[in-house]
Amino acid sequence: MKIICIGRNYAAHIEELANERPKDPVIFLKPDTAILLKKNPFIIPEFSQDVHHEVEILVKIDRIGKHIDKKFAHKYYNQIGLGIDFTARDLQSQLKAKGLPWEKAKGFDGAAVIGEFVDKSEFQDVNDIDFRLESNGEVVQEGNTALMLWKIDELIEYISKYFTLKIGDIIFTGTPAGVGKVSTNDQLKGFIGQREMFSIKVK
Repeated sequence: MKIICIGRNYAAHIEELANERPKDPVIFLKPDTAILLKKNPFIIPEFSQDVHHEVEILVKIDRIGKHIDKKFAHKYYNQIGLGIDFTARDLQSQLKAKGLPWEKAKGFDGAAVIGEFVDKSEFQDVNDIDFRLESNGEVVQEGNTALMLWKIDELIEYISKYFTLKIGDIIFTGTPAGVGKVSTNDQLKGFIGQREMFSIKVK
């Protein structure tokens, strides 16, 4: 399975990091070894002093597809989830400054939190889903899929031009504003609406 991530898909997040607004979706991958195993804590890696949380809506692919037209994209997924794209921001900044790939900052062990999934039929509209991340009981990030620059079906169309989508692949659809540093003993909880999707301890 592949973990396909989208960067810069919310305008406010682009602004908070002073990034350039892209003309096309920004795609990067995480290896399957990046998945944080269920019930395990997130351990801050020794090579970073500035790991950020980035909460994101997830889409799980359930059909094989290539060159998928947007109007058919909804047929390729039935489940919506929530996760965290942990990012070693200091390492990412160093690599970007040198024009180098930044997979080390995004794909390290434990950098992908994959929470629970729910059937998309539970949502009236997948383009109107409220979600949030709480740290130690306080809301630190919140968003709605209506604010995506590229909606889920558009992402599937675009991604499938370059990568064959296979059953079990997971798309991280981008993070809203509010990313920030995690610290030892933080308790991170993610919600879609009022439903808790994951709870992670930071060590």
